[in-house]
Amino acid sequence: MKRTKKINSNTFLLMITIVLFAVMYIAGMIIFRENGFAKPQMFLNLFISNAGLIVIACGMTIVMITGGIDISVGSVTALVCMVMAYAMENKGMNAYVAVVIALAIGTLYGIVQGYLVAYLEIQPFIVTLAGMFFGRGMTAVVSTDMIAITNETFMAWAKCKIMMPFGSYNKNGEFQQAYIYPTVVIALVVVIVISIVLKYSKFGRKLYAIGGNAQSALMMGLDVKKTKMQAYVLDGFLAGLGGFLFCLNSCAGFVEQAKGLEMDAISAAVIGGTLLSGGVGTVIGSLFGVLIKGTITSLITTQGTLSSWWVRITLSALLCFFIVLQAVIASIKKKQAKN
Repeated sequence: MKRTKKINSNTFLLMITIVLFAVMYIAGMIIFRENGFAKPQMFLNLFISNAGLIVIACGMTIVMITGGIDISVGSVTALVCMVMAYAMENKGMNAYVAVVIALAIGTLYGIVQGYLVAYLEIQPFIVTLAGMFFGRGMTAVVSTDMIAITNETFMAWAKCKIMMPFGSYNKNGEFQQAYIYPTVVIALVVVIVISIVLKYSKFGRKLYAIGGNAQSALMMGLDVKKTKMQAYVLDGFLAGLGGFLFCLNSCAGFVEQAKGLEMDAISAAVIGGTLLSGGVGTVIGSLFGVLIKGTITSLITTQGTLSSWWVRITLSALLCFFIVLQAVIASIKKKQAKN
């Protein structure tokens, strides 16, 4: 019975997120039709602009399901971009080696932070706060100047377009074929793989069990510390991968890069139905949370007269709404359990 209730609440939060995204985007298509909001490319741009954030939000969802959090992912992204740019431009390093280094940085972050959280039982917020400061500091140590990437192999990856079998006509009556970049394919593959892992694997079930009640999971014979460690390592790897995708969009490294990205990832997960207390969440929901953030940005940009700060204001309002909604659902479940 308890498992059924969890699935129902999970599905309910996910459906609200999907409906909210659909309503917002359809409203944008109607209001800003003349500005091209209804064109297929505008929709695909949501994925192109947020491919890195989608991957990072997947990692955030994993640790939040365990009842943890990671506020270092923005700094990891900045560090990854800076190290890749420095390695390729200042040291003449191969682009493939730079990618391996990027994934290694994220994974190392996950190992260190996972060990501190799981085995030394230090609060995740404190551990990842230290990780955030360390990441920003190390980014400045590598270089305080912006480094633009000109590596031929890397730029070929960044400019590679995957043409879609559909498109739209411009004002001159010319057909423009829609496209995406490989970053979008990688991001969607990550979402699918992590979604399958969470739903069908033993590891996924352990994550939900630990997030629901770590003490009960321990009494059931689950290795809570090892599972938490694995969750943070996977989160770190995805942060490194997300940083690489982010770098493919920006093609540069600088100290202030990806500032606030950790808050975007957390808000996307919460808006997508992941409980801050753990035990409930899906990466599909987090994907739609990212798309909602992207839609808000597109609406405000297309409108033209509003400040970009309205994106943060709107996101904070949505975040508050979903947190209150989660609290209401949790309260209802407690009353049902008593009865």
